[in-house]
Amino acid sequence: MPKRKTYSIEIAGIKRELPLFEIKPGLRIAILNILGDTELVQACARELAKKLKAVDYDILITAEAKSIPLAYALSAETKKPYIILRKLYKLYMGDAIQAETLSITTGAPQVLILDEKDRELIQGKKVLIVDDVISTGSTLQGMRMILDKVGASVAGEAAILTEGDRAQWMHVLSLGHLPLFTD
Repeated sequence: MPKRKTYSIEIAGIKRELPLFEIKPGLRIAILNILGDTELVQACARELAKKLKAVDYDILITAEAKSIPLAYALSAETKKPYIILRKLYKLYMGDAIQAETLSITTGAPQVLILDEKDRELIQGKKVLIVDDVISTGSTLQGMRMILDKVGASVAGEAAILTEGDRAQWMHVLSLGHLPLFTD
């Protein structure tokens, strides 16, 4: 099997080689997978926490699964609670709220679900949306839809990296930007 091409990047003072994956003919993206990368997650949480000092928010929210370690580490850094929007409904989630988005990495619709127990935690609150990489904005849109349904406001959006059209993501507090790779 041929060696996969990578994209070299430095994030929060840490260097990583991100593998490139084709998501459609002629278009590849660099994949940041922070799961299990404690060194990178903690460094990113420290740097994002510095950028968030000027943002007035009550609670963090993210979508399952890759950004969970970031939300946890950012919660520990900022002393703010966090909520995870799930992708599958479980009976114990009770009267959950749902929103549907289209995922760039799976190419299929994805559901985001707010557990009944978390509704009261964010209702009427100022919420910071957190993600590992913001590319098309579809996950952000799903998270915003859920926040709107429970009467919470978006205080800001933060990510380790943005991707694609940099101008579209100027409002996002991030630690860097990934280009799209065309053949």
